[in-house]
Amino acid sequence: MAAAAAAGPVFWRRLLGLLPGRPGLAALLGRLSDRLGRSRDRRRRSPWLLLAPLLSPAVPQATSPPCCLCPEGVHRFQWIRSLVPEFGVCSSHVRVLSSPAEFFQLMKGQIKVAKRRVVMASLYLGTGPLEQELVDCLESTLEESLQAKFPSDLKVSILLDFTRGSRGKKNSRTMLLPLLQRFPEQVRVSLFHTPDLRGLLRLLVPERFNETIGLQHIKVYLFDNSVILSGANLSDSYFTNRQDRYVFLQDCAEIADFFTELVDAVGDVSLQLQGDNTVQVVDGMVHPYKGDRAAYCKAANKRVMDVIHSARTRQQMLHAQTFHGDSLLTQEEAAAAGDRRPAPDTWIYPLIQMKPFEIQIDEIVTETLLTEAERGARVYLTTGYFNLTQAYMDLVLGTRAEYQILLASPEVNGFFGAKGVAGAIPAAYVHIERQFYSEVCSLGQQERVQLQEYWRRGWTFHAKGLWLYLAGSSLPCLTLIGSPNFGYRSVHRDLEAQIAIVTESRSLQQQLHQEQEQLYLRTSSEDARNGFDEDDRHGRRQLLQTRFSDDSSLGVPASSCRDSVAEGQGSPGAANRASSVGLLTFSGKKS
Repeated sequence: MAAAAAAGPVFWRRLLGLLPGRPGLAALLGRLSDRLGRSRDRRRRSPWLLLAPLLSPAVPQATSPPCCLCPEGVHRFQWIRSLVPEFGVCSSHVRVLSSPAEFFQLMKGQIKVAKRRVVMASLYLGTGPLEQELVDCLESTLEESLQAKFPSDLKVSILLDFTRGSRGKKNSRTMLLPLLQRFPEQVRVSLFHTPDLRGLLRLLVPERFNETIGLQHIKVYLFDNSVILSGANLSDSYFTNRQDRYVFLQDCAEIADFFTELVDAVGDVSLQLQGDNTVQVVDGMVHPYKGDRAAYCKAANKRVMDVIHSARTRQQMLHAQTFHGDSLLTQEEAAAAGDRRPAPDTWIYPLIQMKPFEIQIDEIVTETLLTEAERGARVYLTTGYFNLTQAYMDLVLGTRAEYQILLASPEVNGFFGAKGVAGAIPAAYVHIERQFYSEVCSLGQQERVQLQEYWRRGWTFHAKGLWLYLAGSSLPCLTLIGSPNFGYRSVHRDLEAQIAIVTESRSLQQQLHQEQEQLYLRTSSEDARNGFDEDDRHGRRQLLQTRFSDDSSLGVPASSCRDSVAEGQGSPGAANRASSVGLLTFSGKKS
């Protein structure tokens, strides 16, 4: 009975996907599905889940056909191009990074050689010496662009969140003011302010807590025609000991153009930082929190969707059959025709989620991918903050693929050791994990759905995304990488962007597989080398079993927990209290 209940929402979604020509019936079934989901939420979810305020997981109606109706292999994902532009690239232009230090050094190197544009979108810019080093690189490159024998038209555009970037006396804004003052014609700093933080709410909600209302959460770092997509912010821990994911798309001009236009679009609906540390609205734009909310969101939707539609049209014109069509030239045929670019073996799809503006492309694509994951397929899903929406939970529990879900252990949660209410957040995430795992067990899904905790001495964990292995394959052919955490805020409140990478290249598939293994597979020998002996391992697993069977192990009242600080960091010494590298598995198997 329980398994049938879990499969219900999946059945509705599949039925909707089979009715592309019956919009009236599809809408009726969609409303029934939403009502069923909400009633199940009321019965099953407890008021404990305060990290997901106002939880109401609306199910988007995907207009694309189910993947099962598409060709086999990586060809089955071609339906995504009906929603977003599709960029075909050669896999040799895609490089997966593995460490914060590599990410930081690559950014500095790319800034130093940039000639035309630097575009950086992040939640915030930190205020430490490493962040200052990054700003100094920008200043040096801008100065060189003016003093060159043939001055370049280098432009720097930075997009941050207003609330997070304005926190404290020394903040992201004050870090960037010298650039604005010295290079006013070349530097633009945009600060996105959510339209949902307004009026009395804006006056009453204190600093730090106001970030829970909504944020600019996109992380894109772009240098001329090369792009880094990541979940990492511009802060010292993300350059040193906070594990994330990063992919470098080198010399991919069309993709760089798209993300430049996207950041410009969000920048146009954001507040513009001035040299005197005030902010102004772009001429003709509705004010995000003083103006009419509906008018602002409508204008923002049009501005962003114009970018997506124009890029999609442009790509369709450039590549009449971009996805494995018979008309695609081979590398030899392309060279003979005067086109030096080889036929692509990798396809990039930008997935945007901006629910305040009624843009939910990432949600549609993610739900469809989870819905259509076949029996025998394996999905590796990771998030630094485990708070899946009910829709995503239903799909994990009700579909056929095997799931390995990687979470942050409490000790590597960015809030671990923080003072006040924020210090209770890791315990709240543990409770959410326990609730989810209890449901897994009640459905008898322990062998198919397993949870693991990332645990590393002196580090925190912030990686998010998924890897999809088709049935019978030892390598992934698709990954999602970017800013979304698969949680309530990513779906409903914040501005998010990630890319789907689909590849036929065995070399790139091996890169993605190695990345996944580095995050998931910490062998016992590695644990031993770090002083993590078998007794410690057994004791830790016993603690986790207690955690999943006894609410009292949380140690804090549920009502005190909130999703209170965006992209939080705990106390400076918190990470040092974490134990050595290890993965802790919750499954039906005995340890």
